[in-house]
Amino acid sequence: MTHRTPTLAQFITEKEHALAVATGEFASLMSAIALSTKLISREVNKAGLVDILGLTGDRNIQGEQVQKLDLFANDTLVHTLARSGAVCIMGSEEVADFIPVAPPHTCGRYVVVFDPLDGSSNIDVGAPIGTIFAIYRRRSSDGPGQATDLLRPGREQVAAGYVIYGSSTIFVYSTGEGVHAFTLDPSLGEFLLTDEGLRIPEQARIYSINDANAPWWPPAVSHWVDGMRHGAGKGRYTARYIGSLVADFHRNLLRGGVFAYPADTRDPALPNGKLRLLYEAAPLAFLARGAGGHASDGYRDILDIVPDSLHQRTALFIGNREEVEAAVACYGQETGRGSSGGS
Repeated sequence: MTHRTPTLAQFITEKEHALAVATGEFASLMSAIALSTKLISREVNKAGLVDILGLTGDRNIQGEQVQKLDLFANDTLVHTLARSGAVCIMGSEEVADFIPVAPPHTCGRYVVVFDPLDGSSNIDVGAPIGTIFAIYRRRSSDGPGQATDLLRPGREQVAAGYVIYGSSTIFVYSTGEGVHAFTLDPSLGEFLLTDEGLRIPEQARIYSINDANAPWWPPAVSHWVDGMRHGAGKGRYTARYIGSLVADFHRNLLRGGVFAYPADTRDPALPNGKLRLLYEAAPLAFLARGAGGHASDGYRDILDIVPDSLHQRTALFIGNREEVEAAVACYGQETGRGSSGGS
C-alpha cells in the first residue's frame, strides 16, 4: 500500500467529476454511509469488551429478535444520513415504515434503503457480518420523500454496496460501472482502494445454501443442487455456507460461486422465501450484474421485480451467471415457465 492509493472519498469524487451532472451530492451521501460504517465497525470490533452483545428484548418488523448492535447500526445510519443533506427518505430492515427526512434536516435528491447489520445472529460467535445498502434518485419533486420514491425495481438503482465486518472491514460498491472494494486502514481511519473492477470468476466451484432445509425444497432446487454435488459433467462443487448473506456473497464474488436461498415449504408464513427484496436481494443483484454475474428468484431477474411493500421477501439465486441460469432452467423444466433471461 502506497501513499498514492486513493481513499474511498477521493475515488468517488474523481468518478463523479467525470459525469456531466456532477453536483457533489452523491459524494456527500457516500461519505455519510462510509462514516456510519466506520462507527459500526468500531463497535463490532469491541463488542465482546463492552455491554453491546446480546439481545435488546424487542422484536423488529420481521418478527426477529433485535440485537443491541442491530439497534446501534440502524440508529447510526438513520441519523448520519438524515444530516447529510443528500437524502429525502430511507427504508430500514429494523423499522416498520418508511423514514422521511424532515426539518430541520435538508431533503436531498437521493433515496437510501439498507439492512443495517446483515447476519446479526452471528454477532455473538464472531462470524463476519455486514451492512447492505441501495441508492436511488428520488421521483418526487421536493420536500420529504414519498413511498413511490422507494418502491422501485432494482434496475433503477444508481448505486449499491455493502460493508463486511470481519478480519478486516471492506467497503464494496458499484454505480453500474464496475465493482470496487476498499479496505479500512484503522491507523488512518480511511477506506483505501484494494480492488478495482472486480469480476466474478467464470469457473464457479462453490455453492452456498442451507442444506438443512433440503426436505422442504421444491424438486427444481433439489435437482440443481444434486448437479453441483455430483458434478454433472463439470466437476464437483464445494459447499461453503456461513449463514450471513453478505459474507457468503463476498466470498463467492472473489472466489467464484453461487448463493441460494430458495422459497420452500418449511414455514407457511414465508411462501416467497426469507430474504428481503429491496435492501438485501436487489443491492446484491446490482453488484452481481456489475461483476459479470446474475441474480434471479428462479423465474425473474431480481432487478426487474417491482416491490409492493418495503419488507417484501423473495427467493434468491445469485452469483456466477452460468449456475444461476442453470437454477432458472431447472425451475422452467419443472413448471413449464420460461427463463428469467439475462440482465
